[in-house]
Amino acid sequence: MEKDVGLYGSTLGKKALMAITGIILFFYLVGHMLGNLQIFLDPAQIDKYAHLLHASAAFLWSVRLVLLFCLGVHILAAFQVWWRSRTARPVKYKVFNPPDVDYAAKTMVWSGPIIAAFLVYHLLHLTVGSVHPDYVHLGAYNNVIAGFQQTPVAIAYIVALLLLAFHLYHGLWSLFQTMGWDHPKFGPWRRPLAVLLTVVIAAGFISVPVAVMTGVLQLVGG
Repeated sequence: MEKDVGLYGSTLGKKALMAITGIILFFYLVGHMLGNLQIFLDPAQIDKYAHLLHASAAFLWSVRLVLLFCLGVHILAAFQVWWRSRTARPVKYKVFNPPDVDYAAKTMVWSGPIIAAFLVYHLLHLTVGSVHPDYVHLGAYNNVIAGFQQTPVAIAYIVALLLLAFHLYHGLWSLFQTMGWDHPKFGPWRRPLAVLLTVVIAAGFISVPVAVMTGVLQLVGG
């Protein structure tokens, strides 16, 4: 038990927690993106998908609680790592440009809270409907279209998703090193793989508000 506490209390242990919860959240993003893209198949298809997700309240809330737990652990561990690093060296470096620290890494500290705030808004907008102009329970297709027809909202989504892309990119390539998977044979592929996965996911999510803004997707039945 003491060994486990020591591991979780270390910076490496916290980074491992970030990596593990990050992997779970990543697979959720993939599934969520694939679900969202059903909006391009048929207006009724994504409504059926919404009904399917809500068919079992117990299952839905179990998934939500797991994701909420992972998100909370991820944010807490990230903050603790950042705070430990900050307090260990209160005086900033005059010049600090190590080769593995890129723009995405430098923005992780503030992009995380912005993404968390966006997630809260997203839930209120398209899940709860309290900040939606014309929300209909389980009317996923028209809810999405009506929501993104508000240009400021659509732009805010796109900006938040671009921040998520930066966050995801850095997290994907760095988790290999954190988990000890940085083998010389496939180590050089970390960044290209992170770029590919990030572009695919970001493009998948962003395609929906863009399609609404350009008129590719329009309201039906009203």
